[in-house]
Amino acid sequence: MIIVMKQGSTEADVREVVMLVEKMGYQSHLSTGVERTIIGVIGHKDKSPIQAFASLDTVESVIPIIKPFKLSSIEMKPERTVIDVDGVAFGAEKITVIAGPCSVESEDQIIRIARHVKEAGAQMLRGGAYKPRTSPYSFQGLEEEGLRFLRNAKQETGLRTVTEIVAIGDMDILAEYVDMVQIGARNCQNFALLKAVGQSKMPVLLKRGMSTTIKEFLQAAEYILSEGNPNVVLCERGIRTFEDATRNTLDLSAVALLKTWSHLPVVADPSHGTGIRELVTPMCRAAVAAGADGLTVEVHDRPEEAYSDGPQSLKPADFAACLTETAKIAAAMGRSM
Repeated sequence: MIIVMKQGSTEADVREVVMLVEKMGYQSHLSTGVERTIIGVIGHKDKSPIQAFASLDTVESVIPIIKPFKLSSIEMKPERTVIDVDGVAFGAEKITVIAGPCSVESEDQIIRIARHVKEAGAQMLRGGAYKPRTSPYSFQGLEEEGLRFLRNAKQETGLRTVTEIVAIGDMDILAEYVDMVQIGARNCQNFALLKAVGQSKMPVLLKRGMSTTIKEFLQAAEYILSEGNPNVVLCERGIRTFEDATRNTLDLSAVALLKTWSHLPVVADPSHGTGIRELVTPMCRAAVAAGADGLTVEVHDRPEEAYSDGPQSLKPADFAACLTETAKIAAAMGRSM
């Protein structure tokens, strides 16, 4: 449930209610808005003490949250959340663009592509150093060496970096090298890993699982939020359906619905969502029209030589054209790129 404090309530009033919440064995989560403070009450008890809080003079109302996700819900935080990744904002007026190759293949490769995507207008660089692959015989990533190459690319270009985490034990080393960690589709419901990144406080790009419902997706985010990490960006990357003409089915209705149900920023991944290079640009345009706060796009200057995901990677010139076209849609939506 959420406790809405009366307008003009002091910090002392809020502390008094928080102390009562915690005394009763619940967790409290503050959301301070322009006019009012909201206190989220989270716990596992069978009975919700609504009346106990509703009777307080400083409380305006107590509202039960019926949805299974609490901290990520729009009821908990009516104002939209903006996530800061070392100066790059997700959820603000400007559409945030993450771009880069599927895998970090060499230092020269990642720096070369970083220069291309920055020139085109990207703010963040992606590249996998640890690669969970369907086949154990596929390229698994350069691991720490790949992380060093990503850091060198940041130093060279100024782009902030994001890479996937696949094991709890890698949390500390990723925090040393990159600005944001990604939870991939295969780990969307790896609850131990979700808790670990929740405890880290690092910004998290959480990708929707291939067969994860929107409610399950938001409950995955809840694991991170409930551990005290508010820095979660949701990513729609396509789901598995009966359709086999594309790699996945990019669910753009999920972008709109997530923005209706949750205050968290939402980005779209047309590269994995379609798996087809020619579909990436139109789906970038469509995602922004649907309300996406950002895009993540795979870019490779030599896709025919890519260690992974070459067929869905845009060449630098095509990526630049993609952002130019998508910027027109952003402008029509009252946003910029």
